[in-house]
Amino acid sequence: MSNSKFYNAIFAAGITLILACLMIGIKLDNEGAQLAVKGATAEQWGWIGLGIAIVFFSQLFSSQIDAMFGKIPKPNLGAMLPEERKMATLKPWLIAAVVVIMLIWPFMVSRGSVDLATLTLIYIMLGLGLNIVVGLAGLLDLGFVAFYAVGAYTYALLSEYFGLSFWACLPISAGMAALFGFILGFPVLRLRGDYLAIVTLGFGEIIRILLNNWSAVTGGPSGISGIAKPTLFGLEFTRRAKEEGNVPFHEFLGIDYSSSYKVIFLYLIAVLLVLFVIYVINRLMRMPIGRAWEALRDDEIACRSLGLNRTAIKLSAFTLGASTAGFAGSFFAARQGFISPESFIFIESAIILAIVVLGGMGSQVGVILAAIVMTILPELAREFSEYRMLLFGLLMVLMMRWRPEGLVPMKRPHLELKQ
Repeated sequence: MSNSKFYNAIFAAGITLILACLMIGIKLDNEGAQLAVKGATAEQWGWIGLGIAIVFFSQLFSSQIDAMFGKIPKPNLGAMLPEERKMATLKPWLIAAVVVIMLIWPFMVSRGSVDLATLTLIYIMLGLGLNIVVGLAGLLDLGFVAFYAVGAYTYALLSEYFGLSFWACLPISAGMAALFGFILGFPVLRLRGDYLAIVTLGFGEIIRILLNNWSAVTGGPSGISGIAKPTLFGLEFTRRAKEEGNVPFHEFLGIDYSSSYKVIFLYLIAVLLVLFVIYVINRLMRMPIGRAWEALRDDEIACRSLGLNRTAIKLSAFTLGASTAGFAGSFFAARQGFISPESFIFIESAIILAIVVLGGMGSQVGVILAAIVMTILPELAREFSEYRMLLFGLLMVLMMRWRPEGLVPMKRPHLELKQ
């Protein structure tokens, strides 16, 4: 065992000790008018010591751990699927079956399950949008939540000040988010890697702080409440119609009122939006612009040497990815009925990026599976709510060591000539 590994292990353990002491081991409490420094409990110190030991030995025996992870079998999803010709025939039927199941499913489960599924569909939309920027074009964006916020506030403000409906605001929200994505694209045309990530991170924080401080329009930290819900041809899913001329859904059909109708209706809207986004992105990936994104991701210099316009490629990736986030933000505001700047903090961008990386860069199926995992797992582990982010980080570390290419790696279409 080399000395460098031993020194690296000591350094990593020392950094872990310092960070753990600052975050857990030392606390500031109010005692009257003064601040008092208090230490952690014996149990917390035990957990800190265990964490430091794990970091030390994982660094010390990193090569052995890598070899161990390499021996763990990885599922080959491609081998489980039928041949390409059979798959091409079965694919439309499988897609139709999935769509039918998604449309029937909410009528067979509880309201809480439908509500959780709606939240999952929102994250699927966000993951698919960021997948255009990061997975296909290779542009690291840490401020994607800013476009999400723009879409949400666009609908909330247009609904509050101008009385526009959800269906009228939906394309406007996507267009406004796309405009902000286009504006962000210009300062980052010459940037790549870490520099690009820092600029996009700053853009996300600028939008959040602007929403927080522009109290006269956005409501500041108090946010905007009472946002109008979507209607179905003027039919409201409330006990009594709030707007003149509208009729409640249950009165129109002559049935008893149930609050589950609104939840199911929102879920069905989310399903339609996700299907629309998937269809559009699939078409774009097969068009020259999709090939150009992949060329830019694989080698920017080679992309430029082929005569492709890098400016147009980057701007198109930011614009189209942002428009998807605008769709999701508008629907999020309609679903929640209340938004505030605290709904669009940096951790949301980190979670969306984790969905793209966990699912597989550029893979739509992988992003969908990762969004389902990232949304449902925290709900199943509510008793560990205090350690949710710790478990989230541990899951990401294990995933990157075991399967760094993601759950479902992107499969590129290719042609083979017979010998």
